[in-house]
Amino acid sequence: MASVPEPTSPARLVVLVSGSGTNLQAILDAVAAQGPRGYGAEVVAVGADRDGIEGLRRAERAGLPTFVQRVRDHATRVDWDRALTDSVAAHRPDLVVSAGFMKIVGADFLAAFGGRFINTHPALLPSFPGAHGVRDALAHGAKVTGCTVHFVDAGVDSGPIIAQEAVEIRDEDDEISLHERIKEVERRLLVEVVGRIARHGYHIEGRKVYIP
Repeated sequence: MASVPEPTSPARLVVLVSGSGTNLQAILDAVAAQGPRGYGAEVVAVGADRDGIEGLRRAERAGLPTFVQRVRDHATRVDWDRALTDSVAAHRPDLVVSAGFMKIVGADFLAAFGGRFINTHPALLPSFPGAHGVRDALAHGAKVTGCTVHFVDAGVDSGPIIAQEAVEIRDEDDEISLHERIKEVERRLLVEVVGRIARHGYHIEGRKVYIP
């Protein structure tokens, strides 16, 4: 069982991005609107696996420190994972949030941040895990899909589920239109979940996540 008590001060968030950073922006907007104490958390740094992306520019405009750890700059994937772990740990996060971070972390990262690393997935897990959740749901003929906010473990989209919300699949949907509707729900749900966890704490028993 992993357990995090109710915090007494705003939780420190390190957010990881790989692209445009719209989920990051949603969190930044919530913190700005409610204040760190009202929301329960503040973003203390933003990291990425590549440079020159809008997600990093969003962080810089917000005055946040950033770091980049590119896989190709390291001799092995294990070396990259250790470097990423060190970069995140330097900012002493209470929670790490994957906001569209498109790399699978390794054993060192999970040893440091397991049970504290939150991710989103554009399907209702355990259905349609992996990189093509939206495409797979359409190909399967599903009538309903959605998004999942979950803790990351050593598997692929297999960690304990924190929250889910359904999205109807329409007859006229293609992968792009469906994914856009899922993203709208995903941003809102991620902001809600991170705020609730930051304000109230949580504990994990087996595969179940409990937020007071």
